[in-house]
This record gives sequence, C-alpha cells and structure tokens, in this order.
Amino acid sequence: MKPLNECHVLVTPTSYAQHDATLRTALEAAVGRVTYNETGRPLSSAQVAALLPGVDGYIAGVDAVDAAALAAADALRVIARYGVGVDKVDLTAAAARGIVVTNTPGANARSVAELTVALLLLLARPVLRAAAETRAGGWPRLPGLSLAGKTVGLIGFGAIGRQTARLLGGFDCRLLAHDPVLNEATAAALGVRAAALDALLAESDFVSLHTLLSPQTRGLVDAAFLARMKPGACLINTARGELVDEAALLAALTDGRLRGAALDVFAAEPPAADHPLLALPNVIATPHMGAHTDGATTAMGRMALEDCLAVLRGEEPKYRVE
Repeated sequence: MKPLNECHVLVTPTSYAQHDATLRTALEAAVGRVTYNETGRPLSSAQVAALLPGVDGYIAGVDAVDAAALAAADALRVIARYGVGVDKVDLTAAAARGIVVTNTPGANARSVAELTVALLLLLARPVLRAAAETRAGGWPRLPGLSLAGKTVGLIGFGAIGRQTARLLGGFDCRLLAHDPVLNEATAAALGVRAAALDALLAESDFVSLHTLLSPQTRGLVDAAFLARMKPGACLINTARGELVDEAALLAALTDGRLRGAALDVFAAEPPAADHPLLALPNVIATPHMGAHTDGATTAMGRMALEDCLAVLRGEEPKYRVE
C-alpha cells in the first residue's frame, strides 16, 4: 500500500475550505500532492476521467462519477463525497474496482433546512418583488400569505426534513410528513403528523421535497403528482432537480394550478439561460446553494477529509456508503 505522504488526492467541491483554511493545509500536509477543481463548477464525466489517472483519493462534489469516469481510475481507493447524496456516483462500478465510497450524513442538514424555510417565506410573502419595486421608486401594496394555520407537507423525513420541521415549529403551521421509513414517534415529538402521499398533497399549502434521488423517486413530481396537489399550493425543492418533471411543473405554474415554486436544484445544472422556468415570475430560482454556509461547508469538508485520509491509511472510514 502506498504511504500516505506519497498519495495524490483530487478535490473538486468549489467551496472546500472556503471558511476554514485548515482543511487545505491539513490535507496538503498529509499527502504528497493535491489537485483542486479550477473550473468553478461540478465536473462532467469526461472532465473527471481526465483528472483521475494517478489519483489515490477523491473528495468529490456533485460531479458525474459514472462508470466511464471510473474507467480512468488506475489508482483510486476512495471517493469521499462532500455531501450526503451519492446519486452521481456509480456505486456498482466503484465496488467492482474496490473503491470505498463515503459521504457526510447530517453535515449540511441545518443549512439546507434554513434555506428551505427562507424560500418558503419568500413564496408566502412577495419580498423579492417588493424590494425590487421599492428600489425602482415604487411603493407597492402586495398581498401575501401568513404561515399561521397553513399546512406544510414534507416529502422525506431524514435529517433535513426533521431540521425543517424543527425550524417551522414556531410558525404555528400544521406539519405533515411522508416517508416510507418515517418513525411516527420522532415525527410526533416534532409536532409532525405522518400522512399518506395523496393526503399530504391534497391538504398542503406548501410541499417541500427532502427525499434522496433513487430510481423510485426520479421524476416523482410529474403531471399526476402536481394534479393531486391542492390548488394554489407552492412547491419547494432543495433536494435534487431530477425529482421533478420540469415540463410538467412549467405547465402547472403556467396554467395557475400552483401559486409558485422555489427551486434550488435543477435536472441540469446550471440550467440554460433560456430555461422556461426561469422566465416565470412565480418561480424563485437559486444556484444549488443549500449547503453553502460556513457551518455546512466546514463540517462536510472535515468529515470528507477524515474519511478520505482514513482509507488511504488503510483504516475503516466512519461514513462508508454500503
């Protein structure tokens, strides 16, 4: 096994060490060589493949780490995901090559939940429009919604869904959650009632997505899903863009069935400048920024760094993805 101080590590998340420079210095002091992503955005499969030869450890953002990319991995022993989702990593191809995959569960939960609540409030109250019109010399009187008495439905009740419920607890709104493995006692302790998906959609004024992307959830929010939502409801997605059929969402927003949508994620990122959802006044779009806070990026960086180095030392990582 190659000594740690001779290993080459690839780091692609653009926010790695942004708020804690010791993450860079610790990594650079431990290994022989570090290569950073200089593009400013997640990497394509071809870009990953071009960088992987000779790399022993890979701290990975939301790059396309598919079988084609991994075919170029001639020395890779660990992919330490900087985040919780591993839908961009071909786990089968990694396992076939003996590559350990880790992630950082819970590290960004609070930050993503905070953004979720911020987006929900912006959908309820037209703050962005009011601010723009006031800055332009206007003094608009724009109606909004109070959260008190409204129903918020959470689809997925993992770490982020639970944190979102905690933050919403002070708004006097009714909370529903749907998750195949939902622990009803945990939900009840947070003031959340378990609900079947159809009931949640029919009753919720705001539906927020917090489920992982899988073959079962890809395209979950399709035309049939949107038709079952309460008329005038809003959709928030801070999870994965591929959960949503964007053409179906466009139709539901255009015909007025939905009041609005807030999207931190898109099926293709970044979306094209002429993406039709970006042109709608009832859509709030943000650039996959849920985890981009000082607390989340530092926690993700520390967890990914520690597991990457553990594997390179021949040790068992804390957060292996099975």
